[in-house]
Order: sequence, then C-alpha cells, then structure tokens
Amino acid sequence: MFSKIAVTGKNKAPLYKDLTEKVANPNFSGGIKWNFTKFLIGKDGTVVDRFAPTTKPDADKVIAAIEKALSVPDKDALEQPAQP
Repeated sequence: MFSKIAVTGKNKAPLYKDLTEKVANPNFSGGIKWNFTKFLIGKDGTVVDRFAPTTKPDADKVIAAIEKALSVPDKDALEQPAQP
C-alpha cells in the first residue's frame, strides 16, 4: 500500500500515469475505475498482470500470476557464466 495519491486526472502520480497509459503499458493500460486496482510488476519492471478492485489479493488467480511471474528466470541470471 502507498500513501494517498492522485491516480486519475491532471494531478495523476507518475507511477499511475505509467501503469495506465498505453505507451508505457500496452497490454494492461486503461483508467483506474475504483480503489484497489492491482498491478503485478515483473522482475524486469514491466506490468505482467492487472486485477480488478473486486479481486481479493489472495484470490487463486492473483496467487497463480505471482507464482508464474516469480518462476521467470532473472535476466541477469541468464547472462552469468555457470559457477564450477
């Protein structure tokens, strides 16, 4: 949770501007309709999923999305030489 900030309108916080605008987030863009819209950010900093305010944080689909995102290998790990 964050402190209270503007998520819509002319004073929209930069974070929510990136999360909701198609240029920065082509797959999950769109306005915030209500409090508690949830965004899942991947290891590389991109949005990998978005959930409605009515979706509980412990819903099966949220947990599955988190587990899937965590199973993606780190880019840095792929670039590191294997240790003997």
